[in-house]
Amino acid sequence: MSDEYLVECKIDDDDEEEDEEELNQTPPPPLEFSTPSPHSSLYQLESRDPYGINQNLKVEFSDVLAEPASPHSCDRVWVYSGIGFESARIWSYRCLTLLLAVPVSLLSGCLFAWLACLHIWCVMPCVQVFHSCLPWVRSLWLSVVNIFIAPFCKSVARCCTGVYVTLSKE
Repeated sequence: MSDEYLVECKIDDDDEEEDEEELNQTPPPPLEFSTPSPHSSLYQLESRDPYGINQNLKVEFSDVLAEPASPHSCDRVWVYSGIGFESARIWSYRCLTLLLAVPVSLLSGCLFAWLACLHIWCVMPCVQVFHSCLPWVRSLWLSVVNIFIAPFCKSVARCCTGVYVTLSKE
């Protein structure tokens, strides 16, 4: 065997002590169970859309208004229109969020809490009951299929085996 297939593995005895210390530490609680601090990612102001959910809302002046090559308005009209658009967009958004952000976030929080409660206490127990009843439902369904549906489908298939379709252009 040539040396190109050999892999060098470094083994240090000092690393074992560090690994044991890391294993003895308790992990932090999951994010949904931890209390957010002002320094956590929930309250960070730099990245408010870390997963890029609202990429389609990044609208600029040139995305909405554009002049073709031949007719142009005055340069100052174009510049002031862009300033007016950006100012109206930013300040309208700020005013609307000032009025609606807290109530909508409270309603959204209540909605998601209601959905979580419904899922935990209603949907999942019904799914578990269905899974426990599934074996006898499956055997009943197989019996119905084998007694009624399968013979009917076989009869229709035998009737259709003698049918030939030919296509011709006239």
